[in-house]
Amino acid sequence: MKTIRQNFAVSFNYDVAFTEGLFNPSNKLFSSQIQVTDNKPLPKVLCVLDEGMLQYHPDLFDRIRRYRDESGSRFQLIGKPVIVPGGEASKNDPSAVQLILDAIEEADIDRHSYLTAIGGGAVIDVAGYAAGIAHRGVRLIRVPTTVLAQNDASVGVKNGVNVYGKKNFLGTFTTPHAVLNDFEFLHTLDMRDWRAGISEAIKVALIKDAVFFSELESNARLYQQRDMEAMKSLIHRCAELHLEHIRTSGDPFEMGSSRPLDFGHWAAHKLEQLTGYSLRHGEAVAIGIAVDSVYSHLAGMLPEEDLERILELFKRCGFDLYVPELEHKLDQPRQKESILHGLEEFREHLGGELTIMLLEKIGKGVNVHEIDTKLYREAVGVLKSFEKEPA
Repeated sequence: MKTIRQNFAVSFNYDVAFTEGLFNPSNKLFSSQIQVTDNKPLPKVLCVLDEGMLQYHPDLFDRIRRYRDESGSRFQLIGKPVIVPGGEASKNDPSAVQLILDAIEEADIDRHSYLTAIGGGAVIDVAGYAAGIAHRGVRLIRVPTTVLAQNDASVGVKNGVNVYGKKNFLGTFTTPHAVLNDFEFLHTLDMRDWRAGISEAIKVALIKDAVFFSELESNARLYQQRDMEAMKSLIHRCAELHLEHIRTSGDPFEMGSSRPLDFGHWAAHKLEQLTGYSLRHGEAVAIGIAVDSVYSHLAGMLPEEDLERILELFKRCGFDLYVPELEHKLDQPRQKESILHGLEEFREHLGGELTIMLLEKIGKGVNVHEIDTKLYREAVGVLKSFEKEPA
């Protein structure tokens, strides 16, 4: 028997940049990401735009066209953008991916062209999936336009779409060419989308950075007042912590079963499904984190004082921490309509051993591999009672 063992390493590099007025002609950030080669045709850029975002920025593609013309014409702009529905509707509809793939084929986009996705996290997920499977990968520039997309969903290497009623059942690890965060897009967000991204900042602070958690507590009132400087700071630090974990955890492509950055997400993903995606992802994450935090306390891990701070911060930021779907078939964890079935779906998605991130204290998470469903039922009861308390 003969064996040839292959072993090689690949280094990935990409910028996550923060700016304002990305498509103002004086702003060279976008054009600087386009690699122009002498004696070769200018690279093509195909835009995928979030339909919901376009309601507030109807002239966006015209601005991109003017930007191309006034910034030295460093790229060929495909004259017709792909417009897909915003939110989870795009991830639930297979035709959205097909629409992007059709446009890639029609425009003769190749591996040295650029697919530029501009929108919320769901639209960027769909576009990233299409970019990852077309030609086994075309260059992807992400331009996230929501708080959650800028501080979490768009800074890493994952993307996916929902199939079989399961979150991100199909997907790839597609390293972006660049992530360009333009804070100007945040001004037109409704309050739900402004708030939703805060939950991901609370998440990463809880498992990695107690000082950041204290900063979030101090600024809770400012977030409610839509203070832009406070939100910029939140986005930057949250993105920094996510990128640091991806870079240093030793498992950027999730070959193992431990996913600390998915703290609270087993319940969140199931809640999105059970509510027919009427909950924003960030809203569901807030509830999922609250459930796991209460469970951590009931299991004798998290001090009561820390739990109170966590729940109070969510309330001060305007989150609801209870929805009726939390109790639906709660005593029947094997039923797919039960929130607790999300644990099995999460285990399946991990590819083996169930691994849940819980809390020992604010700033320190710990992995567990076994859970007590009775304690989770108690945790739901605690949240239901908490929501009835006066603010």
